[in-house]
Amino acid sequence: MKKYQAGVALSGLVFWGFILIMLAVLGMKVTPSAIEYFKIVKDIKAVAAQAGPNATVADIRASFDRFADVDQLDFPSKNLIIYKDQGRVVVDVAYEKRVHLFYNVSLLIEYKGSSRE
Repeated sequence: MKKYQAGVALSGLVFWGFILIMLAVLGMKVTPSAIEYFKIVKDIKAVAAQAGPNATVADIRASFDRFADVDQLDFPSKNLIIYKDQGRVVVDVAYEKRVHLFYNVSLLIEYKGSSRE
């Protein structure tokens, strides 16, 4: 009867540990950007819901700026795309965020959102 050794080799432990650490670092660098995006989408939905039929683009931008101040967002309202669709105000946002990972490697994330969704 043969006995088999069970366990993990040191090289396997180091390899998988390195992979898990790299994934954790990636998650820690991307998470703030994703949280900011979800706050922006929440704010544009609230602004579009509050906007009356006679609201001007300047009024909507000012309203978004107030929401952004409360959420501590560093996102200018001039990047919003504001238009009317069937009498309703629709606010869209589309922007790119570059997240520096290490040395000369960065991750480019394209965010798109709308108050219509």
